[in-house]
Amino acid sequence: MFFKQLATRDATLSYFFGCAGQGAAVAVDVVADDEDWFVEEAAKADVQIRYVIDTHVHADHYSGGRALARRTGAPYCLHEVNFARAHFHFEALHDNQLLDVGNVKIRVLHTPGHTVDSICLLVTDARRGTAPWFAITGDTLFVGAVGRPDLAGREQEMAGLLYDSLHTRLLSLPDELEIFPGHQAGSVCGAGISGKPSSTIGFEKRWNAALGLERSAFIAQVTATIPPQPADMERIVMANLAA
Repeated sequence: MFFKQLATRDATLSYFFGCAGQGAAVAVDVVADDEDWFVEEAAKADVQIRYVIDTHVHADHYSGGRALARRTGAPYCLHEVNFARAHFHFEALHDNQLLDVGNVKIRVLHTPGHTVDSICLLVTDARRGTAPWFAITGDTLFVGAVGRPDLAGREQEMAGLLYDSLHTRLLSLPDELEIFPGHQAGSVCGAGISGKPSSTIGFEKRWNAALGLERSAFIAQVTATIPPQPADMERIVMANLAA
């Protein structure tokens, strides 16, 4: 397996990884105007981009996912809940779906809370074994923080969904599992995000204060510490959903 993390604008982290042996790759959370980097990295690694995935419809930056998909011929992928609001064709992902990227296997985990369509990607390298190696956690779980729950306008309800997603889908994973989030310090997508660009489930269980709270206390805390909304949020979301 090869793996690359790209730190880009708005403290966003994008990902490019896959199986060099079988020439297959996936691009995750591509930011607009970064498409050339992914095309160039694919050429360097002599791989074909098989999937372009956004972990949710972003509210803080314009997505480059569809543009990259058009350039490479790969399907552009979102969670299936977006059928009701996206004005373009996309490949719908559903919970527990398995994506085949050569020796790299990706399981889709639906983790609503930050947004209704949020997903995480549980990644296994079949050459290493059957146990998952790492997870791309999008804006659900950050290093030292969790995603903001207010973007859908129902922060109490969404905070409860976020708690359930964290505790039933992510914190039940092995402590040694690495996590790679969608943002680092400087992002408005969560309060108190660390500048460290990766962590493990076990480290977050121990040091991420929000994860040790009971459900009601979690909801109270994350709704009381919501950062200001991203600049031009409505315009960005509309653009990321537009035809």
